[in-house]
Amino acid sequence: MAFAPMGPEASFFAVVDQHRASLLAALRSGGGEPAGGGVRPASRFEDSVGLQMVSHCTTRKIRSDSPKSVKNFALILKILSMIYKLVQSNTYATKRDIYYTDSQLFGNQTVVDNIINDVSCMLKVPRRSLHILSTSKGLIAGNLRYIEEDGTKVHCTCATAVAVPSNIQGIWNLITDAKFLLIVEKDATFQRLLDDNFCSKMSPCIMVTGKGVPDLNTRLLVKKLWDAFHIPIFTLVDADPHGIEIMCIYKYGSMSMSFEAHNLTVPAIRWLGLLPSDIKRLNIPKDTLIPLTKRDQMKLDSILKRPYVTCQPFWRKEMEIMADSKMKAEIQALTFLSSDYLSRVYLPNKLKFGGWI
Repeated sequence: MAFAPMGPEASFFAVVDQHRASLLAALRSGGGEPAGGGVRPASRFEDSVGLQMVSHCTTRKIRSDSPKSVKNFALILKILSMIYKLVQSNTYATKRDIYYTDSQLFGNQTVVDNIINDVSCMLKVPRRSLHILSTSKGLIAGNLRYIEEDGTKVHCTCATAVAVPSNIQGIWNLITDAKFLLIVEKDATFQRLLDDNFCSKMSPCIMVTGKGVPDLNTRLLVKKLWDAFHIPIFTLVDADPHGIEIMCIYKYGSMSMSFEAHNLTVPAIRWLGLLPSDIKRLNIPKDTLIPLTKRDQMKLDSILKRPYVTCQPFWRKEMEIMADSKMKAEIQALTFLSSDYLSRVYLPNKLKFGGWI
């Protein structure tokens, strides 16, 4: 089914189409199909899935007869009883809903979040099986239609964004003719691309933002779109350790959610920009760059030591360029070249000529 508006002529997407063909070939050969997960809390790395739980790992016991853990034990039982009622009544609640049932008892939202993660891991089921949903913060725009679990028809457009659904597993009848999906790190950049009509000019395409570190639903949506359509997925993040970390979460997952990596990660994701090498190539002046802080350097060193970086020599090279220069850059640095350089020149050229790694 066709979507409007139409973007550039078909030849523009020749390299993107070639990339998709190579991804599909890898899937057919077994090189990209996800495998099962493991058990919390230790992790291992598998390049077709990302970070996963190891099968034998150190566990933590919560005892009912220990003064140190009796409160935590009681909180776990309380949340388990709430989960039981939700499952029995076939209703759903958000983590925030659970916290506000007795905010004084729980103390803070993090306590609830951690217990829910522990229960999900202990029972080896995704969070939705517990009938607990997360509040979405992500946005989506572009050539996509779907139906939500309650029958609501959603028609995404290239002009305005809609909120990522809170029940990703429940959406169905997804339809798109998109050539690619672009994950945008920051909401401000996402909105600027919409304002510049980038989505319309590059149609058919899909854009998603998790507004920084992505929430669970945004990650689930990206994964669902990959599983459904196997279109190329690119990331647009700041050329700094924080942006790289966010990209790695989409691509390889995180330690805290590695027990659910096979439902969340898309190792086929590619880094489109902003690359540290682009800074020199485009002659972006030094006064628009930002020195790496000590915390940035520690984060960068940590990423460089991770097992998946050995599978990505081009990523390593880019991170080494950043480490050597001791400088980072936000996507907004491209406005030095022109106010619409990102949407008019940078991204179209990257897509047309295969400027991703």
